[in-house]
Amino acid sequence: MTHLDDSAGFTPGIEAPAAPSALGWHLVFVEGQLLLPIEGQGLIPQPDAFTAAAERHYLGRLGGLDCWTQQAAAAPEGWETQGLRAAMMQMDAPLLQLASRAAQVMEWDRAHRFCGVCGTPTERQAQERARRCPSCGHVAYPRISPAMMALVWRRHEGRPQLLLARSPNFKPGFYSALAGFVEAGESLEACLHREVAEEVGVRVRGLHYYASQSWPFPHSLMLAFRCEWAGGEIREQPGEIEHADWFDLDALPGLPPRFSIAGYLIGDTIAWLQEGGDLA
Repeated sequence: MTHLDDSAGFTPGIEAPAAPSALGWHLVFVEGQLLLPIEGQGLIPQPDAFTAAAERHYLGRLGGLDCWTQQAAAAPEGWETQGLRAAMMQMDAPLLQLASRAAQVMEWDRAHRFCGVCGTPTERQAQERARRCPSCGHVAYPRISPAMMALVWRRHEGRPQLLLARSPNFKPGFYSALAGFVEAGESLEACLHREVAEEVGVRVRGLHYYASQSWPFPHSLMLAFRCEWAGGEIREQPGEIEHADWFDLDALPGLPPRFSIAGYLIGDTIAWLQEGGDLA
């Protein structure tokens, strides 16, 4: 199985060093889109051309270079904007995780400029990633929303099959694993069983943890499992699932890209089933 936590070489940080590296990773967002050099070589280390120190956040060091993120009002000369999802598809694992961290830090900073308790403007803290209200003392940390992903498999007449589904907002022909957010007071296992039952009406067993991935749309932590069908017929949840079905491995629909945890989970589970891992 592929291990997604390929963060070797990254050291997280909050306080910027007194003498930052001459080149650095600068992840700058304009209205939610990532700035990239117009030359088309993707995100590369750059000299510090974004010196709005009061508005930017230090993230740490990647490959010995300092990393920063901030907002900008518009793309400066020589730069263009690109949607974060499209940009991440071109990144290797360490840079993808850095972009995910940057996007979530900027979303937290945007959403917590004012205290959610009393409405007072908040203040950034120097020693931790937090914004504190000077009036009532309420502290807001970056929000993380855990979400479960379940890839259900079975053997039907001797053939391995995957249960895949599509939501109404998927592009035509595109299917993925099931997913849903963990509710307050709910365990991961209970969430997985509930979401599968709600979305497609089947029961599962043999939960096997696969991997996790930070997903910055806007602040999710995806926890992926494969699990075996234990009974029940597919019954799509109205408004949530447009269509779901069992697919043979040689007749699969359009699948998620490999950079996402859904793509990794499906690809590796297909290989596992083809190798007879479920029969071991």
